[in-house]
Amino acid sequence: MNRLAISLALLISCASQAQQIDDFDYFSANRTSIRNGVQAVLMCNGLFTSERTMQQVFGQELAYLPKPVGTVDGGEYVVDRELKAVAVGGPESGPVISAAFRDGIGCVVMAPNQGFADIDTLPVLDLPYPDGDPASIPWPMGDLVEHKPLPRNVDEAALQAASDWAFDRETPEQDTLSLIVVYKGDIVHERYADGVDMMTRTRTWSTAKSIAATLIGMLVDEGRMKLDGPLGIDWLPDVEGDDKDPRNTITLRHVLNMSSGLYPVDSFGMEYATGSGLAYWNGASSVDGARRRALYREPGTVWDYENYDTLLAVYAMKLALGDPETYATFPRTELFDRIGMRNTLVSTDRFGDFIFSSQVYTTARDLARFGLLYQQGGVWQGERLLSTDWIEFERTPAPSTAHRGNHYGGQFWLVPDDREDIPKSAYSTSGNRGQFVVIVPSHELVIVRRGLDFGRQGFNRWDLAREVLKAIRSEG
Repeated sequence: MNRLAISLALLISCASQAQQIDDFDYFSANRTSIRNGVQAVLMCNGLFTSERTMQQVFGQELAYLPKPVGTVDGGEYVVDRELKAVAVGGPESGPVISAAFRDGIGCVVMAPNQGFADIDTLPVLDLPYPDGDPASIPWPMGDLVEHKPLPRNVDEAALQAASDWAFDRETPEQDTLSLIVVYKGDIVHERYADGVDMMTRTRTWSTAKSIAATLIGMLVDEGRMKLDGPLGIDWLPDVEGDDKDPRNTITLRHVLNMSSGLYPVDSFGMEYATGSGLAYWNGASSVDGARRRALYREPGTVWDYENYDTLLAVYAMKLALGDPETYATFPRTELFDRIGMRNTLVSTDRFGDFIFSSQVYTTARDLARFGLLYQQGGVWQGERLLSTDWIEFERTPAPSTAHRGNHYGGQFWLVPDDREDIPKSAYSTSGNRGQFVVIVPSHELVIVRRGLDFGRQGFNRWDLAREVLKAIRSEG
């Protein structure tokens, strides 16, 4: 072959290679396994934590999935009501993933090589609840709500209009389950969709992050954790020279501001393929995955919303508490039981570590209590549970969000710079499928909206706050 022929052959080869497109989904097996795990966890919690019917589970909880396995009438899934467990998967739908309800925790997902025979190895929380029947204990510690006239400056018609705005959505994917408005400590409006009531627990999704930050703040207030000190994490992999690991420069502030600088694994199309999805839905360790990410940016410089940033903070909380039993009971004894949140369950992975970035199941009223603690500046019935300094940190924009509208603080969402129709002091939790607790300190107002949104979603909590604020007139 002469030189010209060789040159032409090389050009053709290069052109052929240039036309190659890397469009193969190398994580398709992960996505299938995680898809089955999502359904197993949502079905398990829907049936045994929320105590809903199979029709409700398929009609609302699983509306979130593009292609659920089976139908309400059956398919490649198993529900064992005696064991309170669900398994999803089979020859047609992929790996079988199981989840089981555990007392005091909610449903725990298992690894793909585990099944119902392994349920007894999963964590439980055996902790008695405080004395007394909530039905006979006055709000907010209990559920006995005194019916009294609305304050003079609260417009009942405008409040009802705001409620209708929340429930009567033009977009069917925005599925409001409940709405509670608390003004000056009193419930002035409470409404539930059909099939839901004040005892119905549903998943908080990322509203859990704000609850986690509250518990962490309590430890910072006590001096047991430091906002600007190293996390003290034992990073993975465990190699010689860990004392020189650049990740040791990451502080608690960095991870709570979603600015750790660690490599992103929950975004850019990988949300249901790897990262925290393996812990949420496939039985992987939530701690080990969080500790394996590499540092690729200077901490504090770039905002990147990652579940593992929250879970690193929760792991640091575990280390600060010192022993597994104290860690397991801490949310109940130090927060929930003290403010009447009796219907809140924090789920763990199968290793007993809290998945406090998403997997909390609770009621609208319990979230109203949580919001009321903040509306009252961290004080509950005369006792300070959380310092004003910590709340100020949570409400201060993360420096890395300056070019994004200063929309995020310390595991709470803030009013964006371009919103002029609601008080800038307002701040909010936010969870997938429409889980919001909005606190408006200037008006002594808390708004709780729970949903099972799906598809496009897009319910706007700040628009809801705007509508509710129309009902609160100045008292001057």
